[in-house]
Amino acid sequence: MTEIEEPRTTEAHVYAGPGRELRREQLHLQEPQAEEVLLDIVACGVCHTDLHLLKEEIAFPHPAVLGHEVSGVVRAVGPGVDHVEPGDRVVCSFIMPCGRCRHCERGRDDLCEVFFTMNRLSGTLYDGTSRLSRPGGEPVAMYSMGGHARQAVVPKRAVFEVPEGVPLTDAAVLGCSLFTACGAISTVAKVRRGESVAVIAAGGVGLSMIHLARAAGAERVVAIDVDDDKLALAEELGATETINSTRADPVESLHGLLGHGADVVIEALGSAATAKLAVDLADDGGRAVLAGVAPIGQTLDVDITKVVRRKIQILGTFGGQAHETMPEVLRMVEQGGIDLERLITDRFSFDEVGEAYRALEERRIRGRGLIEIAPELA
Repeated sequence: MTEIEEPRTTEAHVYAGPGRELRREQLHLQEPQAEEVLLDIVACGVCHTDLHLLKEEIAFPHPAVLGHEVSGVVRAVGPGVDHVEPGDRVVCSFIMPCGRCRHCERGRDDLCEVFFTMNRLSGTLYDGTSRLSRPGGEPVAMYSMGGHARQAVVPKRAVFEVPEGVPLTDAAVLGCSLFTACGAISTVAKVRRGESVAVIAAGGVGLSMIHLARAAGAERVVAIDVDDDKLALAEELGATETINSTRADPVESLHGLLGHGADVVIEALGSAATAKLAVDLADDGGRAVLAGVAPIGQTLDVDITKVVRRKIQILGTFGGQAHETMPEVLRMVEQGGIDLERLITDRFSFDEVGEAYRALEERRIRGRGLIEIAPELA
């Protein structure tokens, strides 16, 4: 174990409950336990899933530190960590596999039930406790690693070394936006060369999916959104056509462009209406892939007979398999197949975490937003 001082404190933006602004606090941060890594966080992505929590559309304990898309520098490691060491530049996947549950043992760490039960439902790491607490001892929940902070403790299977030449600050968005997109495009949709792909919602994740669909060899990639600026960026990132659904019926427009539905339709927003639209846009034998996290209680309402007779597949996707997808994403960015500079359109300082989520809610972030927490460490 690398020795660290006790007690360690870190500055974080804490969500205290409904209707409350994020508040900067000094929190106690425990040292890394077995198979855990302590990071100095360099940057954290601005993701719509965190906004769902801030708006109480997804249940999560509070007080909590949100933020689940981070890059940083290793400060210390716990017992059983041998793939990284202090000083290494790393990025983290938002899915933090335990490595031992029934899903992890068969290579499906994207379904890790310990992560979902302990972290996503309870806000803890895998001994049932958070590494964060207020000075008086009150536990503070962690959403993934709790990236709206100066430092974080992360399970080792979610920590990946960043290749030289890849900007460490920008690499933060690989851990959710690109990780999720790659899992959807490569693992779930299995986009093949020459296929047509439609992506509903050209936000940070949707734009990443457009980018990777073209990289996978899709011949036609149609972006669907309500914002012309986002659609213009989608074209820069590889969309061959765009549809503004406020001015044209997306089903009619897509059929006008392709002559039929799309081989693959990816829903990247998370609503009942857009999930239904994904099924409606799919061609006979097509795949409707649902990637957007919807507020709790929203359900899918589709024409069952159409799904059955036209053999439409409805698939869910959430992130990727950390042990396979993150190395793949890192290889792609190292080889120039991912344009991080173009994907990241809005940058905020650590002082502006609250403003970043207001901008996201008001649709003022054109592509992917990034909070630069300690860029001087990159």
